[in-house]
Amino acid sequence: MKLIAAHLSLEHKVTSTVEDIRQHGFGQRPAFKGLIAEVGGQFAGLCLFFDSYSTWAGRRGAYVQDLVVDPQFRGSGVGEKLLRETIIYVSATGGQYVRLSVDAANAQAQRFYEKMGLEWCREERIYSIGGDAFTTMARERG
Repeated sequence: MKLIAAHLSLEHKVTSTVEDIRQHGFGQRPAFKGLIAEVGGQFAGLCLFFDSYSTWAGRRGAYVQDLVVDPQFRGSGVGEKLLRETIIYVSATGGQYVRLSVDAANAQAQRFYEKMGLEWCREERIYSIGGDAFTTMARERG
């Protein structure tokens, strides 16, 4: 997701490789699904998502991990089409919602999602653990 990282000047945070994506996205148990947009045979954008489940709502849905449009195609409707097609796919496969998170500094993406009708969930905060802290906790026995 180097395009997103470059847009946010966070390239140093991307550690995944093409092989990582190949290994985890394909095979018997793919970790994600993706829709790719092309314009004139050229890559224009990608929406990468995975299955989700809400215990509160008792419903299936999807979490959009990445929605990215190549800079030369921004403003041309590619992002809107990718998000709409993702929602159509999720609905057709039994899902009833889509969730995603946006980098706090990415005001352009926030405006886009709000324009598309997505709402910011003020009641929630996203927490994460990774790296050494994750490895340490995964090895601990309570």
